[in-house]
Amino acid sequence: MTSFGFKFDNTYLHLPKAFHTKLLPTPVSKPELVVLNTSLATDLGLNFSDKSAEQQAALFAGSQIPEEAEPFAQAYAGHQFGHFTMLGDGRAIVWGEHITPRGQRVDLQFKGSGPTPYSRGGDGRAAIGPMLREYIISEAMHALNIPTTRSLAVVTNGEQVYRETPLPGAILTRVASSHIRVGTFQFAALQQDREAIKSLFDYTIKRHLPHIEEKQNKPLSLLKSVIEKQAELITHWMRVGFVHGVMNTDNMVLSGETIDYGPCAFMDTYDPNTVFSSIDHMGRYAYANQPAIAQWNLARFAETLLPLLDDDFDKAKEVAEEAINGFGVVYKEKSLSMLRGKIGLFGEQSEDESLITDLLMWMHQQNADYTNTFMDLTNELPPKGERYESDAFKEWYARWQVRLTKNTEPLESSLSLMRSNNPVVIPRNHRVEQVLDAATKGDLQPLKNLLAVLQEPYNNRRDLKSYQFPPKPEEKVCQTFCGT
Repeated sequence: MTSFGFKFDNTYLHLPKAFHTKLLPTPVSKPELVVLNTSLATDLGLNFSDKSAEQQAALFAGSQIPEEAEPFAQAYAGHQFGHFTMLGDGRAIVWGEHITPRGQRVDLQFKGSGPTPYSRGGDGRAAIGPMLREYIISEAMHALNIPTTRSLAVVTNGEQVYRETPLPGAILTRVASSHIRVGTFQFAALQQDREAIKSLFDYTIKRHLPHIEEKQNKPLSLLKSVIEKQAELITHWMRVGFVHGVMNTDNMVLSGETIDYGPCAFMDTYDPNTVFSSIDHMGRYAYANQPAIAQWNLARFAETLLPLLDDDFDKAKEVAEEAINGFGVVYKEKSLSMLRGKIGLFGEQSEDESLITDLLMWMHQQNADYTNTFMDLTNELPPKGERYESDAFKEWYARWQVRLTKNTEPLESSLSLMRSNNPVVIPRNHRVEQVLDAATKGDLQPLKNLLAVLQEPYNNRRDLKSYQFPPKPEEKVCQTFCGT
């Protein structure tokens, strides 16, 4: 197995045993490789070219574990739709930590590899559709320059999984900077053991933020760093119209990466209240609510750090509240900067916020497509189309042109700024569903075509046209599902 190039150095297992359970993936009968991310494999220093498809499938099904891997499932807790519960890797098993040629430490993890002690009665398996959805969306997010976990491979396991109907079973291999979640800290706090929290805290700093070792108040520095990372991440989601759909505390990792692509999707028509998740009946995780939910999740993280922030509980609470209340300021600054980038503004002018707000309001009123509207603005000439003939848009466009003259950079720089912030293609939900439906029936060509298109989302090419169209009324997908 060493010929693959794996270089394991497993440190998470040094944490107290309550945090993990060592176990092997459940063997499968006839694994077959569906997709392998060869460019990611190269970045990881892995090479599968001298192995047969059968050998690759056996590896990514967990039937042949690499040497020095030490598979384990992680324990954690979390607030799911606001309700606290004990959780853990119910269908996921970490192979171990691989060191890349650049010295980066990453987790390699199976999803759908069989039951674990945390499965809570589940079968530990996954269907091919949800696993390919994560592959497609996570790799699209990476190409969009958004912090994310990655997908290395998907294999079918030769078995059926039973949800509402029998479906082909599959296993995804996920790559992450780590799987340390807000929910991991919540689990640690639940132990009512200061040393358990301290051990996780020390491990997290050593793994992700070693520079904090020099800070006087390390717990506060960690909290502020996580706040900064999450504000940055949510800003990116809002930039491209991404709706995560299940922002539970166990789905917020301290590394600042997007994780868990369950009922996620990208907006077509701009609507702040957009919800895709079939189980989000109250709109808790709607597009516009994502910043506030991030702050709520961060408050739950801060609660776990109270014993470390200060020996005086009241003082610790005061420090934590001040940091959490600062999220709004950090996010607004990042968000406004991002929105300026989407319409090519350099410098700061008093009218900027209203200019941006008025554009979004017009888009909402007109049921305008979020991605395509911003793409249309990246041309030097005014956009064409019936919607753009309205007096309201023409008035806004004139104001925008006046504002551009106040830029500290030339027009060409503005256009370049806009083109780097506004994708010309996204994984539109109806397209993704078409691909998943075809793959479930054994046709992988639509998947390959879509993945190729999504590799360069800021490069407007002729072959993208059919992928840029919003869904027709009969193609619109209003709900997505977790796929557990």
